[in-house]
Amino acid sequence: MATRWGICSAGKISHDFLVALKTLPAHNHQAVVVAARDLSRAQEFAKRHSIPKAYGSYEELAKDPNIDIIYVGTLHTQHRDIVLLFLQARKNVLCEKPLAMNAKEVKELVTAARKNNVFLMEGLWTRFFPVSEQIRALLLQKTLGEVKLVRAEFGNSIYHLPRLVEKELGGGVLLDIGCYCIQFACMVFGGEKPESITATGFQYETGVEETVTIILQYSGKRQAILTNSFMVPLPNEAAICCSDGIIKVPGTMWCPTSLVVNGKETKYPLPPTTETMNFTNSTGLSYEAEHVRQCLLKGLKESPILSLADSELVAYIIDEARKQLGDIPSK
Repeated sequence: MATRWGICSAGKISHDFLVALKTLPAHNHQAVVVAARDLSRAQEFAKRHSIPKAYGSYEELAKDPNIDIIYVGTLHTQHRDIVLLFLQARKNVLCEKPLAMNAKEVKELVTAARKNNVFLMEGLWTRFFPVSEQIRALLLQKTLGEVKLVRAEFGNSIYHLPRLVEKELGGGVLLDIGCYCIQFACMVFGGEKPESITATGFQYETGVEETVTIILQYSGKRQAILTNSFMVPLPNEAAICCSDGIIKVPGTMWCPTSLVVNGKETKYPLPPTTETMNFTNSTGLSYEAEHVRQCLLKGLKESPILSLADSELVAYIIDEARKQLGDIPSK
């Protein structure tokens, strides 16, 4: 029986998510309804993606009994209220990153999910790419010895986008793309809380952070150095430096398609599509969609690969970094 998806928001990322769903078997995944604040926009989106039902409010979506899970692709600042609406209606939710604007809001959503006994996961899609699976396998096997240093960077010249620079739209480089580097370090170090967090960088003229480097210090002289910027393009690579070698993600570290282990590269092709996409490697959203399906089939309330504790840790690190930079997270 197909997993029945409700889509919340008719924006660019929702489009890409639906295209990614189409790369999966139709008997496993089916988009059955889309909701937007504007009914005509929802109807146009539904027609474009052959979705049978459209709503002009999120409240209607929350009441629909014929969906298994809701994908939330709205603006960052709306995540807390919308996800809470769905959780309280006892709906399973996959919410695009960031799960909420700060650690306090994330904890509130985690509490609501557990209280209502429903599935909740943050859409940090990187965790579900085959490259990430292979990294976790290598680390588990200790193939290259002990991890000593992690480096990750993600930057693009995207300061012209209002959602990146406007505070009221949830702007700032950390919430938008910095979370990818932070989650990478958290994955490599197995969800361990760092002993110290040090952040340095610069604010944009609107008061949000534009370029940031974070150093995470872990027990046993282990360290992660993470750099993000929305002012300039960076190589967007990641490296895990171990006692017996190096694991490298040579590009697009947030949606990786190749892995280099001690100089030997292995490629992991993406599911193909002929449709136009808004974001890089977006058919890779299919990996997290299928993971969510498997979680639901097993009756799980959170992902074993991206737990709610993982999302809380990422939010905690972002909060601490933003405080050090003078950008107090919104209450």
